[in-house]
Amino acid sequence: MRHVARWAILASCAALIPAFAHAQDATIKLPEDITYKAALPGIPQVAVLFGDPTKPGVYVVRVKVPSGLKLMPHWHPDEVRTVVVLSGTFLHGYGEQWDEAKLKVHPPGTFFSEPFKAPHFAWAKEGEVVLQITATGPTATTNIEQSKK
Repeated sequence: MRHVARWAILASCAALIPAFAHAQDATIKLPEDITYKAALPGIPQVAVLFGDPTKPGVYVVRVKVPSGLKLMPHWHPDEVRTVVVLSGTFLHGYGEQWDEAKLKVHPPGTFFSEPFKAPHFAWAKEGEVVLQITATGPTATTNIEQSKK
């Protein structure tokens, strides 16, 4: 009986070897290999570096936010979402309404996380900003209607 159990365990482990081997595949993107895409002019451009943001699982994207662009309050369904400011100065705040007083300055090198479904807003006030986002998909952006003043 022990012999059968031992073989069952070994067979189970052997079945996992292809999954581990696949998990160790490397992804390398040199700067010249990174292609940004945008649906419309004047909105952030996105380059997918790893994974697929439309599917379950980890993904990594780079986002170019054009100079002067305000990203109005919105939220994302990603359970885990981290951001690194690669270049430029990113102004970022939390809340359901646009409020410049809540914006915090994030210079290049800043790392931050966005809590699950947390309403937030941002501004590339003085120059293009490049962000790298690592999160779990599928992702989406839900805009929050702004009250009229």
